[in-house]
Amino acid sequence: MFECKTLLITGGTGSFGNTVLKHFLTSDIGEIRIFSRDEKKQDDMRHELQAKMPEYAAKVRFYIGDVRNLDSIRPAVRGVDYIFHAAALKQVPSCEFFPMEAVRTNIQGTDNLLTAAIDAGVEKVVCLSTDKAAYPINAMGISKAMMEKVIGARAREAAGRTTICCTRYGNVMCSRGSVIPLFIDQITSGAPITVTDPNMTRFLMNLDEAVDLVMFAFQNAHPGDLFVQKADASTIGDLAKAVQQLFGDTGIRVIGTRHGEKLYETLLTAEERTRSEDMGNYFRVSADGRDLNYDKYFVSGKVQTQADDSYTSHNTNLLDVEGVVKKILTTDYVQEMLKNR
Repeated sequence: MFECKTLLITGGTGSFGNTVLKHFLTSDIGEIRIFSRDEKKQDDMRHELQAKMPEYAAKVRFYIGDVRNLDSIRPAVRGVDYIFHAAALKQVPSCEFFPMEAVRTNIQGTDNLLTAAIDAGVEKVVCLSTDKAAYPINAMGISKAMMEKVIGARAREAAGRTTICCTRYGNVMCSRGSVIPLFIDQITSGAPITVTDPNMTRFLMNLDEAVDLVMFAFQNAHPGDLFVQKADASTIGDLAKAVQQLFGDTGIRVIGTRHGEKLYETLLTAEERTRSEDMGNYFRVSADGRDLNYDKYFVSGKVQTQADDSYTSHNTNLLDVEGVVKKILTTDYVQEMLKNR
């Protein structure tokens, strides 16, 4: 379905964009466009492609721009068939300190991207969200939750022209700014691992699984659908022990939770589970199909409003230390770091 097609990846110089390139570059796809605001990362990616895969490097085109600026997006989406929208502010502390920056990128930036995509006649757009958007307590999660509402509204508006859907996933291991590279750096320098709360649980996905989720959404989405992968989880304490089992034991120092952190994360709320469909390894949450007849909100609502439980990193399959070791060994980053050692 990607034969001779043009794919745009916003935030394409990040960990997700690099993994998409690994999956697609040698396929029969026509062109991959990388859209981001960091010219240095684009230049690094360009040189790496030219050095490692010169026969495919010409498939990749680079566009400097910012999703905050609609005029910078329009040239990038012209002639595009599909979009994977990964551009976002993702760090919880920075969004907590500068919440309006999260609003401008995650909410307004997504609306700009969807406006440009609909106007240009793009066929499909898959947007990437986070478990922090479910029952959000921090600025990053709240901005992503609002982003999901924007996606739902724009998907309804564009139905029949542009199919817009959303994926939501938990911690992507070894992505930029994630905790496993921090743990490895601390061990390498001989310092103890810093853990916020050993009992905190988090979902664990590798980058290939993140791309698989986006591809599943791409293939199965109806307008406004939300897709979630059933994911393993672990405690942060067991994750730290697993990294030390591979790289050396330098001790653990508990530093306490940071701004806006939860004890556990939620991938599906109890309310969303009432309209979710179990599709094997994934859940599909259908869009709210009600029109703008306000009586359907105030007069004739449904009796059942939520399921018995939400789907969280506390009640999913919880890995022990050995299970976490096997899981993190599926990442290219950990394999590369072990080889280098």
